Amino acid sequence: MPKYWLVGAMWGGREDQYDDFVDNGYWELGWDDSDKPIMTERRTNIEIGDRVAIKKMLGQGSNEIEIRAIGKVTRKSASGRVLFIKWTVTNMHRKVECKNALGSIHGPYTYDDPWIREIFCM
Repeated sequence: MPKYWLVGAMWGGREDQYDDFVDNGYWELGWDDSDKPIMTERRTNIEIGDRVAIKKMLGQGSNEIEIRAIGKVTRKSASGRVLFIKWTVTNMHRKVECKNALGSIHGPYTYDDPWIREIFCM
C-alpha cells in the first residue's frame, strides 16, 4: 500500500518552486540535509509508488492549506535528494484544514484517514 505525504514548494518562505517542480516532474527538499534532519529523514522514507501532494500555507493565522498538485513518486535520484513525480493533477486550489501541516514534509499517512482522502481524491 502506498503512503501519502504532503510537501511544500516554497524555499526559504519566499521562492516558490511549484512551476519548476510540476513542469519538470520532480520534487526536492529546499533545505540542506544538515539544516533540517527531521525533514531529511522524512524525505528518505518516501518510496517509489508513494503519493505526494504539494501544499501551500494560506497566511499566518489561517486554519487551512491549499492543495496545489497531487502525484505519484516514480523514481528517486541516486543521492535520494530528488524525487521524480508523475503529477496526476496540477493547478488545484483545494482548501483543506491545516492540521498543523506547516513544514516542508508531513507524513506518512494512510488512505484510511478521512483528511488524506479529502486531499487526494480526484
